[in-house]
Amino acid sequence: MTVKLTTLDNGIRVVTDEIDHVKSISCGAWFAAGTRHETEKENGIAHLLEHMAFKGTTQRSAYDISVEIESVGGYLNAYTSRESTAYYARALSQHLPLCIDILSDILQNSVFDEDELEREKGVVLQELGQAKDTPDDIIFDYFQEECYPDQPMGYSILGTEKSVRSIQANDLKNFIQQKYTPGNMVFSASGLVKHDEIVKLVEQSFKNLPHHPLQELQQARYVGKTKFEIKPLEQAHVLIGAETINYFDPLYFPLMIYSMILGGGMSSRLFQEIREKRGMVYSIFTTTSIFKDSGTFGIYAGTGVEELKQLVPLVAQELEKACSGFQDDEISKAKNQLKASLLMGLESTSSRCERYANQVLIHGTTKSIDDIIQKVDQITNQQLIQIAEKIYTNKPTLVGVGPVDHLKNNYSELTSFSQIT
Repeated sequence: MTVKLTTLDNGIRVVTDEIDHVKSISCGAWFAAGTRHETEKENGIAHLLEHMAFKGTTQRSAYDISVEIESVGGYLNAYTSRESTAYYARALSQHLPLCIDILSDILQNSVFDEDELEREKGVVLQELGQAKDTPDDIIFDYFQEECYPDQPMGYSILGTEKSVRSIQANDLKNFIQQKYTPGNMVFSASGLVKHDEIVKLVEQSFKNLPHHPLQELQQARYVGKTKFEIKPLEQAHVLIGAETINYFDPLYFPLMIYSMILGGGMSSRLFQEIREKRGMVYSIFTTTSIFKDSGTFGIYAGTGVEELKQLVPLVAQELEKACSGFQDDEISKAKNQLKASLLMGLESTSSRCERYANQVLIHGTTKSIDDIIQKVDQITNQQLIQIAEKIYTNKPTLVGVGPVDHLKNNYSELTSFSQIT
């Protein structure tokens, strides 16, 4: 297994992960162009563009795109995040040139037919409506919005009904011109591939990407607020957390261990204390969202109306307790969980392809799994205490959906975790 990285003359970075014992390849183009790169007026455009990329080019209809890749047993997909958008393919290794040809076509020659655009806007609006009707889904959007209010980092990936309806074909073209540039792109491939072949194919195929100066990114500014959407549901859905570290902080992996100990499985502190011992919830877990210049840690739980009164204080108590440190066996277990997750991810060409793409997109280089495992092994209790104290002493963000009147009546002006009793 050999990982190689080349920067083309036009600025595209090509990273390959050669694995000679598999028959397939995963490859794709990653762009530093996500929700946080949008304006308020065009919110949702990165996600809508990802949808429209498969709706036809000057050379292929939407049907042709699907048939060509599926006729060789492959598939295409894409996703949008807050900091990037990815377009990727998987197929048997002999079909690598076809994958790159189709990806380069949809990214450089999409026609954005007006009728197709209106239909796809309708699809996205249905997706948005479905999310709003799914409290344990929309609550994560609300949490992000209250962590980073009135700024791109807090925008919904799907956009709003108003912003999605207003997006026109020229807006999509302008977004591509400004964001889908060579310097903003990483092409990643993993599996039965040859680095020099990939470099040559990418160089030949992505000649028509627009050249536009990279725009300065608006710095994320954590605020921390509360939001309560009262709805007649059976359960109260709660997400509480605070700002933590960014991608480049040396405490990145200690944060992952901290999160696992608190809520990373059935043996975690929160699961054992609140579900197993008290029977107050069905689901409770921790979540992290880490970005280039900020990051958040949160705890999600779903509970009944009466149990809600005890839930948030119990969570706050666990966060305070964590500031005193952890037992050696807890740390060892969490390290093994994280290492196993990292190592098992190496068995999938798709996850390897994505891993190296994101490493290059964020850090500009790749990181060996051995170095990462070594960093995990070296994590100390003191580092975990640093993370715990940073989270507990930061201003909280608290959001609730459902019968959360108790939260609204008691925690609307929340400024610290120590307020929660």
